[in-house]
Amino acid sequence: MSAPKKKSPYGYRWQKAREAFLAKYPLCAEHARLGQTVVATVVDHVEPHRGCMKLFWDRDNWQSLCKQCHDVHKQRFEKSGRVSGCDEFGNPIDPTHHWNNPGGRGG
Repeated sequence: MSAPKKKSPYGYRWQKAREAFLAKYPLCAEHARLGQTVVATVVDHVEPHRGCMKLFWDRDNWQSLCKQCHDVHKQRFEKSGRVSGCDEFGNPIDPTHHWNNPGGRGG
């Protein structure tokens, strides 16, 4: 006999919560940090919930992101621990990048 299948939290309740959150916070948080205005389409869990329902439903753990930031940048960060991309001046936005540390530009 197999174990009962766990119900996904991404059902009707999530869709309603997601819609309300995006209505309240319609802009991509990552782009906003760079001074850019881009419409968000995804509600992201800042700290991955990994099945923890308390963390899943914690709205303080949610942020609005555009699809590109969620699917590319956020996923890359979760896998590598590095933030990809540059600011408007061409400097890496990853705070741990060697260019953002004293003496990191070849010095």
